[in-house]
Amino acid sequence: MREEEKKRSSQDSSFKRFMKKRWAFPAIYIASAAIILTGVLWYQTSDNATDTDSYDYEATDITGKKYDEPALEVNRAMENFVMPVKDPDSAVIQKQFYDYDGKAEEQEAALVFYNNTYHPNTGIDIAVKDGETFDVLAALSGKVTKVEEDSLLGNVIEVEHDKGIVTQYQSVTEMNVKVGDQVEQGDALAKAGESLFNEEAGVHVHFEIRKDGMPVNPLDYFNKPLSSLQELDTTDKANAEENSGATEGNEEAAPSEDKSAEESGKSEDEGSAEESADENTGNTEEDESADTEEDPAGASEDEGQTDDQVEEDTATESTDA
Repeated sequence: MREEEKKRSSQDSSFKRFMKKRWAFPAIYIASAAIILTGVLWYQTSDNATDTDSYDYEATDITGKKYDEPALEVNRAMENFVMPVKDPDSAVIQKQFYDYDGKAEEQEAALVFYNNTYHPNTGIDIAVKDGETFDVLAALSGKVTKVEEDSLLGNVIEVEHDKGIVTQYQSVTEMNVKVGDQVEQGDALAKAGESLFNEEAGVHVHFEIRKDGMPVNPLDYFNKPLSSLQELDTTDKANAEENSGATEGNEEAAPSEDKSAEESGKSEDEGSAEESADENTGNTEEDESADTEEDPAGASEDEGQTDDQVEEDTATESTDA
């Protein structure tokens, strides 16, 4: 018993001596931290190794991946509008865009005659030199928002490129796209065809560029980027069209004003003529009355002169006898 007590007491005394040393507690803290850190790293490594097989390497975390509306590519904003034909050199503009600020000759050439009425052309009508059908290509990358069969316009395809900016392709057949399709610049949308609205153009495609529903001249934006159209303010153009409509209305009203002026002029002339006739009639009556009044005196004078001559003749005859 005493030996065991001696051993315990010796162990306690050695532990106490060890703990009394200055470096004992820092060494214990450092060793504990190292052990804990080693355990955490080992746990993370083993967890990652376990979950590696469950990763889907085909999935990506791109913005817009989980939504129906795709993000607009950066290089798409740098695209330039191009003519919707494969060979622009062989294209022929059958009818130009009607510009409300253009010259009278150009405006007259840009009118479409349908149903005994002239309509301003809201786009350009493109055909080829040989008059045959051709592929209608996308002028700019975008999303198809409308595909309609229309007997009057010859079917319609609409592609949206940015908010409020669309391109329309009318008078087409054999349409290859549907609503919701994403098309790239140069993709074939359909074939050129004919329309009842503009039969004179023959086989062609009616191409329009619109911003906020307002048509613009496509020739002004070919070989220009989408940003050039984004900066366009369509308010002034709308006001110009309204003012043009008011001018046309005034021109239509002008003939009636001229006509009323002519009628009033005629009425005044007729009144003057009637007054002149009345005056002439009055003058004639006065002259006649004056002549009538003067004639009796003249007649009596003539009669007096005749009597004197008779008496003189009688006296002459008696003298001769």
